[in-house]
Amino acid sequence: MTEKAKTVVITGASSGFGEGAVKAFAGKGYRVWGTMRNSEGRNAGKKAALEACSASVSVIDMDVADDESVAASFAQILDHGSVDVLINNAGIMFLGITEAFSVAQAHEQMNANYYGAIRTMQSVLPAMRKAGSGLIINCSSLVGRISPPFFGTYTATKHALEGYSQALRYEVAPFGVDIAIVEPGPFGTGLLGAGKPPALGEVLASYGELAGVPAAMGAQFAQMLQGEGAPDPQWVVDAYLNLAEMPAGKRPIRTVVGITWGVDEMNRLTQPIQDKILKEMQLDGVLGEVSA
Repeated sequence: MTEKAKTVVITGASSGFGEGAVKAFAGKGYRVWGTMRNSEGRNAGKKAALEACSASVSVIDMDVADDESVAASFAQILDHGSVDVLINNAGIMFLGITEAFSVAQAHEQMNANYYGAIRTMQSVLPAMRKAGSGLIINCSSLVGRISPPFFGTYTATKHALEGYSQALRYEVAPFGVDIAIVEPGPFGTGLLGAGKPPALGEVLASYGELAGVPAAMGAQFAQMLQGEGAPDPQWVVDAYLNLAEMPAGKRPIRTVVGITWGVDEMNRLTQPIQDKILKEMQLDGVLGEVSA
């Protein structure tokens, strides 16, 4: 009997890591659902190109920042069968003077990067828990663990995603479901270019010459990430694939990819302290031992 192909859902499939992951998972024999906004409008060409690359690929419209959009999309996906792997790859990033971003701008990023991931996870977790298996990969960032200047509102979303993912990993492990976090360093995926400038112009003006530093820094990053020897976005796609192919229950909670800025060392030092909390809270007997 031929083994049924596993199904993976990949958000943010219009470009970058998501686009590459759709192609890579299809090439490995997975049934792939790629999601993106405006798949029938400005991204119609991208949808057509991805679906043309393999008969196992379907691209549907989903805005992870919208409750109804996520619910409708997953109703369509789950109508075709269960989801084995969910990759939360969609996200937005604003770079600039942190104080000068409005609450609305902070919320916009949080809604996509954090609440969006919660929406998709809650769409697949009930069936995964019932089946006793499943994998969710959340794409975080190095700045989900550290906080460099000028990334404040974006960093906050990734810190939130990391905290949620760590707690959720403990809670769903007894059901046979794995939660894993991928932490990319800087990559030339166009994420910087798709951001928005700070909305609070009067605050920005009060910073004087410092106000121009984030834009100059962003330009330097963009140049470096397009140059020879720059980190290859395929490395992140490979990390997704490697996690998906690992045995259940043996996947690491965090995988750093590319430039590390010391986050790999931070993870190595702090994870044992983090895991010790189960014993301190006398939950190790309830939740069992979850490997780092």
